[in-house]
Amino acid sequence: MKLNWAERLVVNNPLRVIEQRFQIRRLRKAGVLEPGARVLEIGCGRGAGADLILDAFQPEMIFAMDLDERMIRKARTYLSPARRSRVAMYAGDAVDLPHRDGSMDAVFGFGVLHHIPDWQRGLAEVARVLRPGGVYFLEEIYPFLYQNPVTKHILLHPARNRFRSADLHQALEEAGFSLIDSLEVKFAWVLAVLVKRGPAEA
Repeated sequence: MKLNWAERLVVNNPLRVIEQRFQIRRLRKAGVLEPGARVLEIGCGRGAGADLILDAFQPEMIFAMDLDERMIRKARTYLSPARRSRVAMYAGDAVDLPHRDGSMDAVFGFGVLHHIPDWQRGLAEVARVLRPGGVYFLEEIYPFLYQNPVTKHILLHPARNRFRSADLHQALEEAGFSLIDSLEVKFAWVLAVLVKRGPAEA
């Protein structure tokens, strides 16, 4: 689901970049991703996350995708020409990723999964494109923050098939992920590092 005007204001402001900088520092401390990786960012927005990922993790290449073509256009102007040479940007759907099975070393998703009506399928796609031992860096919010009496009239989100903390953790386990590190307020928000288990660990 594409962002509405209010959510574009939320994600395209300097405070969001400061928040993402903090999140990426926390994610990097897990020490589970080596430089030179192939990385996918789903829901890349205007490209601020990709810019921070380049600095913090030094990947060989970032594939940055967003459902909204306007966000991809913003990302192309947000990133410098030198940065863009290491970022392949495209409009796409998180429930149908155009990447081979096991082709990514890491997937980043900053507040994306709760925008997907069939979020379970989106999660399955993340698991599919990650290699065994690949890393899923996840930031998510729960309905308390976006479906409360105030925000539900301002922000646009799917109304059904929503997840809370227990639902998300169960789905991650069933998708083959092991939790490495997390920072969570159970009713509101989670920042987590997960690793895709190999066949022998499943």
